Amino acid sequence: PNQNPRTINGLRTPLTPASLYHREKNNQGRTMLNRNKPPITPSPARTQRSPGSGRPSTGRMRRSGQPTPSSVEREQAMRDYKLSIEYKHLKQHCPGGVYLVPSFNDLRLFHGVIFVRRGAFTNGIFKFTLQCPPKYNNAGTHPIVSFSSYVYNPHVHPGTGEVDIPVAYPQWDPSKHFLVTVLTYMKRIFYVKDYRDLSPKEQRLLPNQEALRLFQTDQEGYRRRVLECVKESQRSVYLNDPGCTLQFSEETAVHEILRDAMKTKFGGNADEVSGVVTREETLELIEEVAHGADFSVPKK
Repeated sequence: PNQNPRTINGLRTPLTPASLYHREKNNQGRTMLNRNKPPITPSPARTQRSPGSGRPSTGRMRRSGQPTPSSVEREQAMRDYKLSIEYKHLKQHCPGGVYLVPSFNDLRLFHGVIFVRRGAFTNGIFKFTLQCPPKYNNAGTHPIVSFSSYVYNPHVHPGTGEVDIPVAYPQWDPSKHFLVTVLTYMKRIFYVKDYRDLSPKEQRLLPNQEALRLFQTDQEGYRRRVLECVKESQRSVYLNDPGCTLQFSEETAVHEILRDAMKTKFGGNADEVSGVVTREETLELIEEVAHGADFSVPKK
């Protein structure tokens, strides 16, 4: 006859009729013992009804005395965890010239700045905030990028400073789009040379229609407005918003010493350092300056 296998101490042995009989007898004995026990009366705390619902609260508690997280809390914790992973990813993949720092009080608020190095917006220093809604990392939930600096650009709303992320990514897909996607797009809008690649419908969706018309009809006038925008960003660079974690301070003697040391050690003229300087080399140089190393330029 066919026999069902069972495992004892890691060995598979067949169930015999005798073993089945003893197991059934033990089950009947446990049933009789349970019948003799008095019924368990639920405590009042476990029968309290949740506000706004017709079902009694489960009153589930952790062993430490803390309530068990609800499914909503667990989902939110998972979204927060994914966001922290995205931010960690930026350490290696953040676009050049873009810097992003988390807020002290809000996990989903970031303060940032972009230094534009070429094109019409050359030497612009534009500050911005990146806000991730609570449902971010869900499909269709876009992050919000808003410039606190004045930016004259067809992709930036003239009143709110918000970048047209929903226009660029109508269907936000968390499996394809991330914080680095937003920052890369934000950087790209400063280097647009032609808007003919956009369809008429896409052009109508741009938030600053005045800037778009000026770009298309009067290139010289557009460059003048952009130059005003760049100069304004430089004048206001030391005006730090309250609560902003990205602070700019005016240059002091130590900055001048460090700049001269970089020119001496790495070469370059008064405007830029030649070649590529690694993070380790920069930190090593800062430590040398802090210990009083002499980097004065030798007199000829």
